[in-house]
Order: sequence, then structure tokens, then C-alpha cells
Amino acid sequence: MVELSVDGHMFEKVLVANRGEIAVRVMRACEELGVETVGIYSEADKHGGHVRYADEAYNVGPARAADSYLDQEAIIDAAKQADADAIHPGYGFLAENADFAARVESTDGITWIGPASDAMESLGEKTKARKIMQSADVPIVPGTTDPVEDPAAVTSFGEDHGYPIAIKAEGGGGGRGMKIVESSDEAEEQLESAKREGEAYFSNDSVYLERYLENPRHIEVQIIADHDGNVRHLGERDCSLQRRHQKVIEEGPSPALEDELREEIGEAARRGVAAADYYNAGTVEFLVEEDPEREGGELLGSDANFYFLEVNTRIQVEHTVTEQITGIDIVKWQIRVAAGQELAFEQDDVEIDGHAFEFRINAENAANDFAPATSGELDVYDPPGGIGVRLDDALRQGDELVTDYDSMIAKLIVGGSDRAESIERGKRALGEYDIEGIETIIPFHRLMLTDERFVEGRHTTKYLDEEFDRDRFEAAQERWGQTADTTAGDEDDDVTEREFTMEVNGKRFEVNLEERGAPPIEVPETGAGGGSQPRPARSGGGDSGGGGGASGDEVRAEMQGTILEVGVSEGDEVESGDVLCVLEAMKMENDIVAERAGTVTAVAVSEGDSVDMGDTLVVLE
Repeated sequence: MVELSVDGHMFEKVLVANRGEIAVRVMRACEELGVETVGIYSEADKHGGHVRYADEAYNVGPARAADSYLDQEAIIDAAKQADADAIHPGYGFLAENADFAARVESTDGITWIGPASDAMESLGEKTKARKIMQSADVPIVPGTTDPVEDPAAVTSFGEDHGYPIAIKAEGGGGGRGMKIVESSDEAEEQLESAKREGEAYFSNDSVYLERYLENPRHIEVQIIADHDGNVRHLGERDCSLQRRHQKVIEEGPSPALEDELREEIGEAARRGVAAADYYNAGTVEFLVEEDPEREGGELLGSDANFYFLEVNTRIQVEHTVTEQITGIDIVKWQIRVAAGQELAFEQDDVEIDGHAFEFRINAENAANDFAPATSGELDVYDPPGGIGVRLDDALRQGDELVTDYDSMIAKLIVGGSDRAESIERGKRALGEYDIEGIETIIPFHRLMLTDERFVEGRHTTKYLDEEFDRDRFEAAQERWGQTADTTAGDEDDDVTEREFTMEVNGKRFEVNLEERGAPPIEVPETGAGGGSQPRPARSGGGDSGGGGGASGDEVRAEMQGTILEVGVSEGDEVESGDVLCVLEAMKMENDIVAERAGTVTAVAVSEGDSVDMGDTLVVLE
């Protein structure tokens, strides 16, 4: 166990520029360090768990993320108003936004808890990161180190290196902005699509090419570095179980690597980070070529090929796995390093003890193509406990599900003396986890812990998408799933309780009122700032590919997302099945199609717009 007793400067008050479980995770670390916390929230999150946990909280705007959690000026203004002396971004939203980091760095009296904005910029753009890693003798996947503009460059690369080819956005990650080209016929279409996603998500349409590996494992190395040039790696995590490039179960250490290979990968990560003059926490991701002939019990040795993939310049969802097996609180060290403290342990002090899994508890139905819930309430919320079980969450029983941002309810982390014990502990903990009122991904997790290929550790990033029998998802849902029930309980006829949320100069206050023997108090649902409008009713009609559908004259969004492309203009004639626009939701492109023929009388959105569920996209006559 690493000795973490340290002295030095520490912040007085930290604003956490995020929401949900990660905001609570950071706030808990602050509390243990004796640091006060400031939360921010949108209108949709005014009753959120992270708001309850914070010492104080500020409204930064309406539900739409672009107007609240992505509003840089509003967040910095909240920090100033609260007299916070540091900002922690969590993950997602602005966590990897180098412009926001630079803006915080330039604000007097406020420190950015993260890497320097220059390092974020250089490692966030993939071609620059590849050049840095190449200079540090870190293996990189064959590909381009300069942006690609012309489809001819894609076909030329295919002739030299073969197909398939991955086209990747400079600022991308998690599958966003990545397109696979199987042949020269797809080069132009996929190049345009990757550039479009890059512009929509990262305000950067630059893309580059890589050879697409057919049987990769996804291995990532957690690092922490300080301002004095000390860089430590905290072992690796295996994130190979993925769906459409999104991680679903993470574990550490990897069940597929020999010690010699894992040490080579860890040291490569250290070299690359040092070459980038990087400090604070980060993750260096690699692809390791799997041996398709490998059997259960066999491991990949030092002769296996591994390649640099990307650097995530932030804390990651799965950082908890590393904390479980090392005993090192990564978030505390983020805060300490930002405060100017030096790492108090050497590389040889880092020891891996046992094995751990992280299960993302999402409000999704795996049997329905992992469709996210669009509403619901936690009628029952009874999480597991016991030895080796950790839960990171923010919701409590009775809370309503906020669907404006993502589908995550919680993260369940289990650890044991070895992988076999961790699997059994995971089965027990998932079986204990009682959630009613909302469908979750728990049946999927329970299924995977009985899957032979996963239990043997021989799965790759393509296993779920290309090889898994999807009928087993339905069987698992029938066996372990629950029927969502969002019907409200009976009102108490004798006691009426109301909770009022008030804001004074943007700061949140709560007032609880209880009346006995009186009729319910009718209070209209309005935002505290007066700017919240009722969400439009969800449209009816049939399914149009998961993104939206026509009902009457209006085509509405059936989930929150971003408009990637608008394919029609006012006055256009369309036929049934014609694509009206492309909506990205849950990191997937969805074609919004006309359910009948007609004339476009209005187009309510533009490329790059964020939309909420129920928003009108196009009007047909």
C-alpha cells in the first residue's frame, strides 16, 4: 500500500464543473481533504444528487447542455461568485476542452485542476499526439501524422496498407468521429461523415488515417504526474468489452497479458507522457493485437504487438478500477498536484493487489439495442454492499431520472483477491442491486459474468458487435430484468409536503413546507430563473430509425442529441423514407426520415444544434 501522508498547500474551495456521480465523487475527495465544494446545475438538475451533496450550488442555465454545463462564462462566473479558488471538470462536458482550461488558467485567483491547456491541446489532437509518442519511441499504429482532406488520400493509403482503414477525428474519442472504410467505394462518404462529426462535436473537422486492427484488445494505462517532472503509472485496465466503441465493463489488471508485456506497455505510457511535459492525471490508451488461436489460460507475451491509440487528458469513468487494486485515490492526487504538491511515492511503491471490475449501471435495455430510458422514477433503489463492493452514485430512491445528458445511474465496482473471486463477487453484488421503476443494464452484466469467452478473458473489442448471440440479451432481460413502472404513488390525503427551490443572486436555497389537514398546494412548475419552458409533448407515430418520427405535420426528436446534418430546405418535396436530417444521440448517428410524402414547410434546426426530446425538427404539409 502506498503511503499517502503529504503536506503542502491546499485549496479552500473547489467548484466541480459537472453533474451526477462524478461530481459527487470529486466532492467526496474534496471533503476528505478539508476543502469546501461548489456545485453547478441546470434547470433539469435542480434536484440532483450532486446539488444535495455540495456545500453550495449555483444555477448555470437551462436544461440544454450548451446553455449550462458547456457555458464557460457562466461556470467561471459561478466560481467567482462562490469565491472558489479552483475548478475540477470531472469527465465529459468541458473536461478535455483546452480552450476552457486556458480560460480558467487566465482567471486570477482560480486554478485549473487538470493538465496544462497546452498539453491538452497537443495530446488532444491525435496527429500531434502521434508525433509526440513517436518521438518517445512509443509504437503507433501505421497511419498518417498530418490531416487528410481528399478521398484520394484515403484510397492511396488503402492501396499501401490494405483495408479496412479507420478515419478518425483529430479531437475524437470513444468512437465519435471515427468511421471505418472497407473498400475504396466508401472512401468519400466515410471521409465526409468523419469530418462532419468532428466539426459537430469538437469544432474541428480535421481527420487522420490509421490501419484498422482486426482483433484488438483495448488496454489503457493510468498515469499521474506532478509539476516536478515525476511521472508514475498505476497499472493497466482492460476495456476490451465494448459496444460500438463504447466501454461497458472495465477491469484491472488485464486477464490477457503476461507481466513482461504489461510492464512494457506501462513504461511506454510513462515515456510518452514525460515527452509531452504532462502533469496531473491522464490515461494512455493502447491497442494490443490479440492472437485468435489463443486458448483459455494462455497469455499474450512480449512478442505481441501493441500500439498507441490516444491520451485522455482527464479522469476517466473507470478510474475506480485502478483505485480498487492500488489503494491510491487518483482524484485526491489530481487536487494535490494542481495545488503544487509533489508525488509522495515512487514507481516501485505502486503495487497491484487483486483484481477489480467496474459495471456501468445505465438506464438502458440491452434487449432493445441498449435503448436508453426516456423517463422514469426510482421507485425502489437498494444498492448492494459487503466486502469488496464500492458504489459511485448520486441518485436516491424516489428521484426522477434526468435524461437530458446520459443514461448512467451509477457505477458498481467490485474487487477480490483474484479475477475468479471478483467474478463471483460481481454476480453476488449485481444480484443484490435492486432497482425498480426504470429498466437498467444489470441483466446484461449478469449475463456477461456467465459468458465463457468473457470469463476466460479471450474477448476483443469486436466480440459484442460481431460475434455475440443477441438473443441471449433477451433471455437475460426476461430472467433478470424488471418492468419499468413510473406510476406515482397515492398522495397522502392528510399531510401535504412541498419542497421549494429558491435562488438569490443565482445561489440555491431549499425550503421545505409541510401542511396537515389542508388540500395540496398548487404551485406551477417554473424554473427559478423564469427561463424554463415546458418540454413539448413527445410525438406519436412509428419508429424512424431511433432518432425521430413524423406525427401529423411535425417531425420531432425522440431523444436528446446533436444535429449533424440537415438534408432538406423549406419548399422541398419529399417522399416517404427520405432522410430529413441526421441526429446524433448516444454517440450514434440516426437518420430522421419522413414517414409520408409531403412538402417541407419549415426547418426548425441547423447543423450543430443541440435538441431535446420532443423538439420540432421539420414540419411537413
